[in-house]
Amino acid sequence: MMLLFTVMLVTAAGNTAMQSVMPSIGTALGVQDFWISLAYTWSALLWVIFAPFWARKSDRRGRKAMMALGLVGFIVSMSLCGAALWLGLAGWLPAIWTLLIFAMARSLYGGFGSAAPPAVQAYVASRTPRSQRTQALSLIASSFGMGTVLGPALAPLLVLPGLGLTGPFIAFALIAVVALVALRMRLPDDEPSFAARGQTFQEPFSAGSPLAQEEEHLIEDDVRTRLSWWEPRVRPWVIAGLLGGHAQAMVLGIAGFLVLDRLGLRVDPMAGAGPVGLVLMSGALATLLAQWGVIPRLGLGPRAATLSGAAVAMLGVIMLAAAQNMHTIALAYAVASLGFGLNRPGVTSGTSLAVTRTEQGEASGIVASTAGAAYVFAPALGVWLYNVSEPLAFGLIVALCLAVLAFGWNRLGSDIELTRDHK
Repeated sequence: MMLLFTVMLVTAAGNTAMQSVMPSIGTALGVQDFWISLAYTWSALLWVIFAPFWARKSDRRGRKAMMALGLVGFIVSMSLCGAALWLGLAGWLPAIWTLLIFAMARSLYGGFGSAAPPAVQAYVASRTPRSQRTQALSLIASSFGMGTVLGPALAPLLVLPGLGLTGPFIAFALIAVVALVALRMRLPDDEPSFAARGQTFQEPFSAGSPLAQEEEHLIEDDVRTRLSWWEPRVRPWVIAGLLGGHAQAMVLGIAGFLVLDRLGLRVDPMAGAGPVGLVLMSGALATLLAQWGVIPRLGLGPRAATLSGAAVAMLGVIMLAAAQNMHTIALAYAVASLGFGLNRPGVTSGTSLAVTRTEQGEASGIVASTAGAAYVFAPALGVWLYNVSEPLAFGLIVALCLAVLAFGWNRLGSDIELTRDHK
């Protein structure tokens, strides 16, 4: 579990460290906010396409191999992104070429980095009973949360002489190399489809239960049903995840630029990394509070976590729209992040619980691809609307949260039924 936690933590920390400095890098390059946000689009689209593919591969090739592939994708992507941005900031590349190369290098993370999260989720989901699935997946999700605390906290410290604002890229690529070596050396090799074989899991899928017999038969015959986003069992969770994910992606896209504008830091890009990092760190801490404290303490099921998260996130977005100084911005972003920190694990566990144990690889791929889908256009759209009309941007985010509440109240399954262990 420590190794799995580390894999997710390193990639999350690297990505949020990057998000802390990118608004300042864009300002230093003289590039409009919209184009900085749009540079992530191709990577996010590749994530949507490849996450289900790697999830299916993990069923046959093993979870460990896919985790290693994901880390390699992250390392190469971060190294090339850092190199391209350094050349641009040093004046060796025009701004347009800097962004194009950055976008191409970032696409390596979308194409290959997407192999790791579905493998980690499937690894955990296949080894926990249904009644504990939300808490177990929340713990893994919290590794992302911990990473989003460490990333913004460390990013200003990694703005080093010679590397400047690209320091965090190189530093986290090196940290990921260490994590990759530890993964390859210390995590036991896992047999493909190990989670559903033989007597490994006697409860709740004991050998005498009809469901267990059916699943073992599927594994032996190597016949697996490929799940689509619109398969009836997972469709409500996919829709709720897409709505909430787009709201979260828009808030994240806007946050850094909002800090620069409302604190008057556009004239000094180097000074922006610290305040942006502090705001993102406050949100990450609130996410950890949701995943480490609120969900396990209150025993929230998927439906309760999804709906309560949307309501809290909506309150935070309204507060953020009115915030004008560092304290109120950080507080508002923390409240919004607390809500999204409840919402995302709710959707993840709901999707997992909606399908059988042999379908966990497919389910994890759906979760990863829907999460990535939110980052294809939403951040760029949010930033564009923010520059056109702030009330319009925040109004759309609030509307998305309301849509999660309205749709989820009517369509999401009962927590009691979803979390009941099968005997």
